Amino acid sequence: MDFKAHMKDAFLAAYPIMLGYVAIGIPCGILCDSIGLGALQVFILSALFYSGAGQFMIPNMQLAGSPLASIIASVSLVNTRQMLYSASLAPECAHAGKLVSFFFAATVTDESYGVSIAKFKEGGWSVDRALMVNLFSQTSWALSNVAGVFVGSLLDIPLPIASFAMTSIFICLLFTQRLTAPNVIAAVAAVIGVYICKALGASGAAIIVGALLGVACALVAMRIAKGRRA
Repeated sequence: MDFKAHMKDAFLAAYPIMLGYVAIGIPCGILCDSIGLGALQVFILSALFYSGAGQFMIPNMQLAGSPLASIIASVSLVNTRQMLYSASLAPECAHAGKLVSFFFAATVTDESYGVSIAKFKEGGWSVDRALMVNLFSQTSWALSNVAGVFVGSLLDIPLPIASFAMTSIFICLLFTQRLTAPNVIAAVAAVIGVYICKALGASGAAIIVGALLGVACALVAMRIAKGRRA
């Protein structure tokens, strides 16, 4: 194995993710600073927890006064998608070492999953290169979060602006999806679920309810469409 060549391949595949993580990692660090987390704590959180959506949710929900149980449940639910990512990539790990496969599965994210699945489909890709993509991305994320802590401690940046960074990313992701009936139904149902929860004063459960309602409505729509075609 040519380690240097594999590292170069991985870096070329990862650098767009790394740049994107700088843009959202700094606002995340600012939010973490707002709830009293220091640079070392944020670095450890980014290294061990490594969930962009989850790390945004923790300070946002704490600032909103959500109870600890609601924060844990919401973050856990949002991160269940990581298990699906790992499961779908399991066949690619059939001939890789157990340690490499373990760390690859433990560090996959939305963005690195997209890169890896595309590279594996192209062929000529390997699990060790995919793991390097994950680690390059994670390094960028962790350092950007730490930088955000320092920025937050030096500058008085309005928290609503920082907290909107992750929302804007999801909006961009939404508009890059294919305009299919299930996708539209999922988005609309999720928005309705979140709105109803907030209107009823149940902001802590809004993310969970919105996500579950969106997925459930999309699955029902797909089942109905499949039945009609049959």
